[in-house]
Amino acid sequence: MLRTLYAKLALVLFLLLALVGGLYAFLSTAAMRQHVETVTQQFNRDLARNLVADRNLVAEGRLDQAAIMEMFRDYMIINPSIEIYLLDPEGAILSYSAEPGEVKRRRVSLEPVQAFLRGDRSFPLLGDDPRGHDRQKAFSVTPVPSAENPEGYLYVVLRGEEFDAVDKMARDSYLLRLSAGAVVVSLAFGLLIGLWVFRVLTRRLHRLAAIMEAFDRSEFTARLSYGGREQGGDEVDRLGGTFDRMAERIVAQIDRLREKDALRRELVAHVSHDLRTPLASLRGYLESLQMKASELSEAERAEYVAIALRHSEHLSRLVAELFELAALDARETLPRCEPFSPGDLVQDVAQKFQLEASQGGVRLTFEPAAGVPFVSADIAMTERVLENLIENALLHTPPGGEVRVAFARDDAGVVFRVADNGRGIAPADVSRVFDPFYKAAGKADGGEHAGLGLAIARRIVELHGGDIWVTSSPEEGTVFSFTLPT
Repeated sequence: MLRTLYAKLALVLFLLLALVGGLYAFLSTAAMRQHVETVTQQFNRDLARNLVADRNLVAEGRLDQAAIMEMFRDYMIINPSIEIYLLDPEGAILSYSAEPGEVKRRRVSLEPVQAFLRGDRSFPLLGDDPRGHDRQKAFSVTPVPSAENPEGYLYVVLRGEEFDAVDKMARDSYLLRLSAGAVVVSLAFGLLIGLWVFRVLTRRLHRLAAIMEAFDRSEFTARLSYGGREQGGDEVDRLGGTFDRMAERIVAQIDRLREKDALRRELVAHVSHDLRTPLASLRGYLESLQMKASELSEAERAEYVAIALRHSEHLSRLVAELFELAALDARETLPRCEPFSPGDLVQDVAQKFQLEASQGGVRLTFEPAAGVPFVSADIAMTERVLENLIENALLHTPPGGEVRVAFARDDAGVVFRVADNGRGIAPADVSRVFDPFYKAAGKADGGEHAGLGLAIARRIVELHGGDIWVTSSPEEGTVFSFTLPT
């Protein structure tokens, strides 16, 4: 029943209105009672003095007890709402108009009596009610027989027991109807207005909840935009904008995960193929050595061992590259950037490949540049990128060709280039040369494996916040370029 925010808000509103209605009824009753007591006491403030004068209670300077008793009897009939008490100078009750046994007190406090006679207190001024130990009521009082020669006080309770009984019955009935009617009307009106306001306020939340539920049901693939205003909007609009950004990221991440999963499957397939071929060859030559050891000449055995070693080196290199790429993808290996001279690093790396280039009949040149600032990058990782690109260029450049290594200042930092005039790359293959284990169409399976060098180079450059790309023309050559920040 209370599963929605709107229902909870409606319940809170109902309880709040009921509390306000009850508080209003209580405060209005208390205020009305005080007002009635004030008016009654103000209107009858001289009642006690008038009773003494009108009823001739004083004869020859003393109280006439017979007149007092007669007054008690008359006023019990004429005006049963008041109660009359005769007090001595210390406040003890001497006689009264009430029924015997109904008076609970023996005396009343004289402090409010004296305050009444002095006239220094505002009304309502409450005094002790002789009929109860814990009640006070409005009263009128006068000294008797006179203020100059007081022998006691005539103490008149203006709202006696009978008045209270009738007043309570009438007040309860009237106030019950008044309060009940006011509360019901207030609740009905306030509830209708409140429910309408809450419906307007929660409408956007309801819409946002529906969008989120639909997003959940679609397994976080189909996203409906909330489209709220974040600038100048309230909390609901900001929540909707946050959800839109979060959902967009979730969809993008799921797409990337699916893409990575597809790449992983493709990578596993390539790895299994590239591992299976050298393993089969290695096993074949080792089995041949084992089975034909006595039949093979020394030169044949040496050749078989050399081929097995070459295949084992191939396997070791492939496994090392796999671990390196996995560490880069998992961000287990992060660059430790420091400033260094790009010219010194390029020259050192080019020198390492001079012997290999000359053995393959390829000329490897280094083109220095002036005015190039220091690069802020990981030296070892940058060296790894250059090594992979130069090795790839030497692998695809025929004897008599040339590989050039250069660098220059660029808007993005420093751009490095490794260019060759080898066989080049077909346009259909240019966009995929950085994919792990990618082989150009028509390449024989028995040839050199495609490897992971270019994929590792791209991942290292991306970790540095740079970019890497390739331009190539078939039979004319290829240029690999990448940038690093300064």
